Amino acid sequence: LAYKIIDDENKLVKVQVGNIFYSPVDLSSLILKELKKQAEHILKTPVTKAVITVPAYFNDAQRQATRDAGKLAGLDVLRIINEPTAASLAYGFGLATVASSDAIGSGRRLSAKEAKTIAVYDLGGGTFDISILNINGGIFEVLSTNGDTYLGGDDLDAAVVDYWLSENTFEGELSTHRQVLRLKAEEAKKYLSSNDLFKTDYEGKEISISRENFEAVIKPIVERTIASCKNALKDAGLKQHDVDEIVMVGGSTRVPLVKEMVSAFFEKKLNDTVDPDEVVALGAAIQADILAGNTTDMLLLDITPLSLGLETMGGLMDVLLPRNAKIPARASRQYTTYKDGQSGMKIAVYQGERDMVKDNRRLAEFNLTGIPGMPAGLPKVEISFLINADGILVVHAKEIRSGVEQSIEVKPQYGLTDEDVEKMLLDSMEHAKEDMDLRALTEAKTEAEQLLQTTEKFMHKNFENLSQAEVTATSLAMQALQLAMDMNDKNLVQTKTEELNDISRPYAERIMDIAVGKALSGKKV
Repeated sequence: LAYKIIDDENKLVKVQVGNIFYSPVDLSSLILKELKKQAEHILKTPVTKAVITVPAYFNDAQRQATRDAGKLAGLDVLRIINEPTAASLAYGFGLATVASSDAIGSGRRLSAKEAKTIAVYDLGGGTFDISILNINGGIFEVLSTNGDTYLGGDDLDAAVVDYWLSENTFEGELSTHRQVLRLKAEEAKKYLSSNDLFKTDYEGKEISISRENFEAVIKPIVERTIASCKNALKDAGLKQHDVDEIVMVGGSTRVPLVKEMVSAFFEKKLNDTVDPDEVVALGAAIQADILAGNTTDMLLLDITPLSLGLETMGGLMDVLLPRNAKIPARASRQYTTYKDGQSGMKIAVYQGERDMVKDNRRLAEFNLTGIPGMPAGLPKVEISFLINADGILVVHAKEIRSGVEQSIEVKPQYGLTDEDVEKMLLDSMEHAKEDMDLRALTEAKTEAEQLLQTTEKFMHKNFENLSQAEVTATSLAMQALQLAMDMNDKNLVQTKTEELNDISRPYAERIMDIAVGKALSGKKV
C-alpha cells in the first residue's frame, strides 16, 4: 500500500495509509504484537511480560514510547534496558555466579566487590555503536556512547559492489546491477570470513574478489568505527589500557578484519564467545530471569512501583519517571503556556499507568504563579522530579525567563498497598487499547484546537490581504474540522487538520514573504 509520512518538526511524525494515521508507537506495537505471537507459538504458552532492549542513547521520551508500544501490544514491560548492558549480562559480567550454560560466555565471572570497565562494540547491518560501561558489584553505568547511525554491514557490501563495478563493464541500468550485485556482495562477505577467494557468475561473466582485496576496500569503513571508539574513550576520560574487556555485538563483527582492527586498537584480545546476533536478546532473557527471582546474585536498585507524571492539556498523563525507574532518580521537562498573558500554571502530580489522569491517582497539586504576561508558547516552565534515596518525591517548577519558582514534597507511594499497585497495573493492561485510542484522539483534538485558534487569529489580522475565495475555503475547512472534533473520530480529525493546513499554508507563506519584503525594503542584507 502507498503511504505518506507527515513530519512536522513541532509535532509527532505520522504515517498516513489511506485515511488511517499511524504514530511511531502504533507501528512499533504492531511489530511487538507479531513477536509476542511468535514467542507464544514457540513456547506454547501465553506471553504477558517482557524485557525490551533499546540503544544506550535513547532518551526518556523514546524509552517511554517503547514502553507504550509494549503496553499497546498487550505486554507488561517489566524493564527497559540498554543494549550494551544486555550484551554485558549475556557474557556474565556483573554476576557473582551464573548457572553454567554453553550459550553464556566462558569468561570468569566478577565477584560481588570486583569492578570492570567494558567496551561494547556493536556493528550491525545499518548502524554502529560503541558504549563504555563501568560495572561494579552488579551495578551497570554507561560512561559514554558514540557511533554512527548510518554505518554498518550494508556499507561493507556497497564497497564490494563498487569494486566489482570498477573492475567490470555491464550493459543496462546501473541501479539494476547494483541491486543484484549487492546480494552477491553479502554472500562474498560471509564466504571470505573463512576463505581466501570468492567467485560467482553474473551476466555471463565470472566476477571475483580475494580476501586481500575485500579487506582493502572495507578498511576505510572499519577505520571510521575506530574513530568512534576513540571519541567514546575520550568522552569517558579513559585510555585503551583502562578497558578490561571488549564485547563484540552484531553480525558484521564476524568479519576477521573488524576483529583484528578492534583488537589492535584496544591492545587486547576480544571477547566474542557468544553469537553476536543473539547476545543482546540473551542478555534481556537473563534480566527477565533476574526479575523473575531465579537469579539472586545481581544487585537491583530500589525502583518506583508506578509511573509518576503530570497532567497536561486534555487531561493526559505525561510521564516523567516511568515505573521501575531506579532511585534515587531525577527527570525534568519543559512546558509552556496555552493562552496569551497567562500568569499562572496548575501543576498536578499523578501516579499510575493509564493514559488519562482521571484513571490514575493524584498525589499533589500546586500553582506556579507570578509568570510575567507573555504570548502563549513564549514562557518556559521547567518542571523537575527528584526522588531521593528515601523514596520522597520533590517536584520543582521554575519559569526560566523570569526566575519564578516553587516546589513541593510528595510521598510517591502515598499509602498504596501491594494490592493497589497490582490492580493499577492490571487496569493499565486491560484498558491499554482503549487508553491509547483515547490518548490519540485527545492529542489530535488538541492539535486541531490550536490550529483553529491560530488560523482564526491570523485571518483576523490579515483579512485585507486575503481573497474572498481564500476566506471562504478556509472558513469551510475550519467548520469541517470543528465538526470532526465533535464526532470524536481521530482519523477524521487528523484528515481535516491536514486539509486546513494545506489550504492555509500557501497564503500564510505569501503574506509572510510580503512582510519580510517590506521589512527589508531599502536595506542591505
